[in-house]
Amino acid sequence: MTTTPETSQPETTVLRAVDTAILWDAARGSHAYHHGIDIAFTAAGITHCGPAYSGPVARDVDARGLMVMPGLVNVHAHPTSEPMNKGILDELGSKALYMSSLYEFMPLFRPDAEGGRACVRMGLAELLKSGVTTVADLSVAYDGWLDLLAETGLRVVIAPMYRSARWFTRNGHVVEYEWDETAGEAAMADALRWIDRANQHPSGRLSGMVSPSQIDTCTAGLLRESLSEAERRNIPFTLHAAQSRVEFDEITRRHGLTPIAWLDSLGILGPRTLLGHGIFLDHHSWVHWPTRTDLQRLAETGTAVAHCPTVFSRRGIMLENFGRYRAAGVTLGIGTDTYPLNMLEEMRTAAIVARFDEGNAFAAGAGEVFHAATIGGATALGRDDIGRIALGAKADLVAVDLHHPMMQPRRDPLRSLIYVAAERAVQHVWVDGAQVVRDGTVLTIDYAAAADAVDAAQRRALERAPALDYANRPTEVLSPLSLPVAGSA
Repeated sequence: MTTTPETSQPETTVLRAVDTAILWDAARGSHAYHHGIDIAFTAAGITHCGPAYSGPVARDVDARGLMVMPGLVNVHAHPTSEPMNKGILDELGSKALYMSSLYEFMPLFRPDAEGGRACVRMGLAELLKSGVTTVADLSVAYDGWLDLLAETGLRVVIAPMYRSARWFTRNGHVVEYEWDETAGEAAMADALRWIDRANQHPSGRLSGMVSPSQIDTCTAGLLRESLSEAERRNIPFTLHAAQSRVEFDEITRRHGLTPIAWLDSLGILGPRTLLGHGIFLDHHSWVHWPTRTDLQRLAETGTAVAHCPTVFSRRGIMLENFGRYRAAGVTLGIGTDTYPLNMLEEMRTAAIVARFDEGNAFAAGAGEVFHAATIGGATALGRDDIGRIALGAKADLVAVDLHHPMMQPRRDPLRSLIYVAAERAVQHVWVDGAQVVRDGTVLTIDYAAAADAVDAAQRRALERAPALDYANRPTEVLSPLSLPVAGSA
């Protein structure tokens, strides 16, 4: 990359002679390839995307050999805990709880405060390296949260989670709930204060989303109040729903309705609502439910689904399927959920799992999952200024090295990026016109130091885990290593 000194005003960066640009075509309602164009932008947004730019320039970038695409929008991530679970939960599921790890194992492996902050730095660095410029951070609020997020340079939608009950298991095959509705109401009030602070943050890159945690841990009243607060603030609303067979059975036991039908009866479904996962609908092969109305309910109400295939496919669970939801008219966004926090690999998994489920090579293509990871995510978050390269849109841009060996041959670079090269070919990233990744290196986060800190945090968490387990099982029993340890030097 070559630049000229920053002397002109306004502070305009120009990507010159972009080899391949993925621009938003509003008339077609789709992205499209363009070749040999200039893209100009400032901190305020994109000011030019077309033939040779002739206006004022502060930074001139030679973009020959680059593919420039819109920054990816990750609609569902848990960066304060999940990076630490690498090597623990990869192949772990509860045998008597439909292979989910939510109830028996995930509560055991939690980072301490220091480890949580290291997880955020590590996870968000990985998102930046994979071309993410906007992320929805579903976390429990902690001191210094907003400033830490702002330091990363990302555009972040905070979703401080709260609930009326906690789940637990005493035996590994029955899930129980401990209710405290008063505590849930207090936690919601605190979450709303965090959201208001995010919306007023001086960085201008933080915003909020109302986030009661899970459908089975929240009362109907808390869900309704939460949606009302989201409507009052004109911000999105998100909720984990239809994410496990255990949850499906619990909601049908309580209400005689599927999770989606129950939310519909409460008035929760709608264009403001983003459901985390939305897997166990009434058509899913595991639930054997007599109706087939859930998918139609989502489509007709404009409810969005955050599709996070990697973590579920690791446990033999899949959404049935991306192509079917898209054909029904459901708004789909992509999220990384746990780990790896790599959106390009998540998109690859989304396409492949859909084809496997459908038994059809055409069930989901690169263009469709790219749409979900950009426009779909933006729509789910109520934004029309991200996830696209267009005049007036935010200057959230990703430059991919077309000369990278894994990007060649170069006939269809988006496919090469998603199916082969992934983050290895991501060269530069800008958020709000500011460069946050240069030559594959994150400029705002010490990635290596964060990874070392997460490793130390995991060791501390592994020491604590047996005391949190209902049977006090040793860590080696809870999560066996992939190979036996025969000895050490």
